[in-house]
Amino acid sequence: MTENILEITGMDCAECARGIERGIARLDGVQSCSLSYETAKLRVRGNVTREQVITRVRELGYDVATEDRQRTTNNQTRKASFLRFMLARRDTALAALGGLLILPGLLFHELLPLAGVASPLPDALVNGLSIAALAVAGWPVFRSAWRALVVNREIGINALMSIAAVGAVIIGAYTEAGLVMVLFAVGEALEGYTMQHARNAIHSLMAVAPNEATVLRPCIDCRLHLGQDGYTGGPCPFCGLEEQRVSVHELRIGETLIVKPGERIAMDGRVISGASTVNQAPITGESAPVEKTVGDTVFAGSINGAGALSVEIGRLAADNTISRVIRMVEAAQEQRAPAQRFVDRFAKVYTPAMVVIAALVAIVPPALFGAPLLNPDPHTQGWLYRALELLVVACPCALVISTPVSLVSAIAAAARNGVLFKGGAHVETLSRVRAIAFDKTGTLTAGQPAVVRVRSARCVTDGNAPCEHCDDLLALATAIERRSEHPLARAVVNLADQSGLGDKYPAAQSVTAVAGRGITGSVNGREVVIGSHAFFENAIPHAPHCEEAQDAARAGHTPLMIGADGQYLGYIAVADAARSSSQQALAELKRDGIAALVMLTGDTVGTAQRIGKEVGVTEVRANLLPEDKVEAVRALRRQFGPVAMVGDGINDAPALAAADVGIAMGGSGTAQAIETADVALMADDLSKLPFALRLSRAAMRTIRANIGLSIGVKLAFFVVVLLGLGTLWMAVLADMGVSLLVTLNGLRLLAFPIQSPQQTRPAMQA
Repeated sequence: MTENILEITGMDCAECARGIERGIARLDGVQSCSLSYETAKLRVRGNVTREQVITRVRELGYDVATEDRQRTTNNQTRKASFLRFMLARRDTALAALGGLLILPGLLFHELLPLAGVASPLPDALVNGLSIAALAVAGWPVFRSAWRALVVNREIGINALMSIAAVGAVIIGAYTEAGLVMVLFAVGEALEGYTMQHARNAIHSLMAVAPNEATVLRPCIDCRLHLGQDGYTGGPCPFCGLEEQRVSVHELRIGETLIVKPGERIAMDGRVISGASTVNQAPITGESAPVEKTVGDTVFAGSINGAGALSVEIGRLAADNTISRVIRMVEAAQEQRAPAQRFVDRFAKVYTPAMVVIAALVAIVPPALFGAPLLNPDPHTQGWLYRALELLVVACPCALVISTPVSLVSAIAAAARNGVLFKGGAHVETLSRVRAIAFDKTGTLTAGQPAVVRVRSARCVTDGNAPCEHCDDLLALATAIERRSEHPLARAVVNLADQSGLGDKYPAAQSVTAVAGRGITGSVNGREVVIGSHAFFENAIPHAPHCEEAQDAARAGHTPLMIGADGQYLGYIAVADAARSSSQQALAELKRDGIAALVMLTGDTVGTAQRIGKEVGVTEVRANLLPEDKVEAVRALRRQFGPVAMVGDGINDAPALAAADVGIAMGGSGTAQAIETADVALMADDLSKLPFALRLSRAAMRTIRANIGLSIGVKLAFFVVVLLGLGTLWMAVLADMGVSLLVTLNGLRLLAFPIQSPQQTRPAMQA
């Protein structure tokens, strides 16, 4: 059994995709077949060859794109106007030609008679042009209708329009027959044009990654040194490595990129020398540049700041972050949300049902009530004409397109702003969430210790004002901690460096770690010791701060006690600090109506309550094992309904799986987060979670509005048709107009704002 994945060209509506899907499914040996109109990707599994699939696709009137043609088409579509899009394909070009041919009929047989002006052209000429317009624009429609009937044995949208147009010709409404087909063909082309732009929205990410990069490579076959010391070719032993400009597709893992100031980073990798600030907004959506130094990860497509960087390549071009994002979003677009599946099932039975209803409208009134079948006079519509109008009005284009275009736009808008939805179903589910559970470490907090207080024994301030004694204590501790790799040591050193105190004392000598107690060393001849509170209780008297240290420990802090030459000097409290974005993100979630914001952690009660109070959760649950977190998620669901769980995507996997929506943090764990969660936040903070929630709700509001508009207009025109007040061309114009409206309404989500109205609204003055 094999799987073939192809990109289909020539589709202008969701009904086209379903027709192809059903036609492929009828091939012998096909076990499963799915075609996503949103991505135009066809997936076929079974004992069937690629050539058989392509042949069937072409039998149905469509084609398969090659890789080169696909890239060219996408590039052209992003730049093309609607007219160029029409002229680029034969079927749509025929629709444009039909539009020219129908103009005399529209002007002289439809518009001028309304003003009482007689046609200056012979009726035979105008009718002939109208029939020509019908034949030209309608040929692809007739062909698709016939192929669907023969291959799939079904009546679809094209069949409805074909029956209506032929019926209009039979009763002598030549201009209306031509108008129906031209408007339908142009409307389908416009729908295809807008949907192609929605598909290409996510591919615009590819433009942020450069096609070439500067890499360090040896000089090959160096002409300057050939023949020197037996050198006959290959890597030159005299030149060493030199900068070379090459295509990103030629780069290999482990090679070194040279990224100059202001240049876009070409590949994912790790900084091996240099320091700079990097703008990661194209990848993670972060608005502020991020500091990068040796050992930090950088993403392809991010923009380097003022410093030069040397980057060791970590992934090939096909596997970098941007490529993975695009693949994940395309897979997400292929997953239908429950609302979309309902519309698809409804449309499947709706079309043939409307054919039956139209037949009854044409037959029952004349047969049972003596009503006219044909038009008895120019001012009265016969019931056959009304039945033909009904077929046109029944076309489900607007209803079918209302959901997928909205979901595609929402998923693309989210991806461009650092949020990855794994499917339309998760967009819909997130919109209904009223409770969110959060892991603590690495989610609400940074997952890295930070200094929260420095307190010298000689300090006379209230702890908030600047104090030279506290600064001296921090500088002295840094001299020792520079020799340690412990996370708490790095927290002390980082604060000293940020405060400009890192070089006040020389690095300590004779540094020794005392297991379970602390660390000692010599600084300017003084024997300095840094240890735990328990160690100092037995070693160095510290009465001034004994109670403070105990309070800090109860609050979830780690007090580092400091002494020199047997004398107590003070303490530094270190803790896993809350992320700067967490408090604001949770405040926004509360404003957006989330009833419960619950922190689930295995940490102690004191630490959990401190962080919970700082960030603003509504409830704290501490001392939880993984299975306890799962039960907590289930309890929240019973109380509030759909619940989301936010974690790091790995150690919180059971709770993420138990939640209705699992949301993983990104940052350094982006690759794992993308693969494991329903939703991934590419930035390593919660700032985009409120945006994702608002976007999902906006998407569902848009879908409901589109469905309501589609059904409402159809019901209104059903009444107009049955009363004999409409015309064929007005019916198709209304249907295509609604299709265009719901498509444009869905595309509005591509520009969904990052900030909420509360953030952008100016503050009221007293």
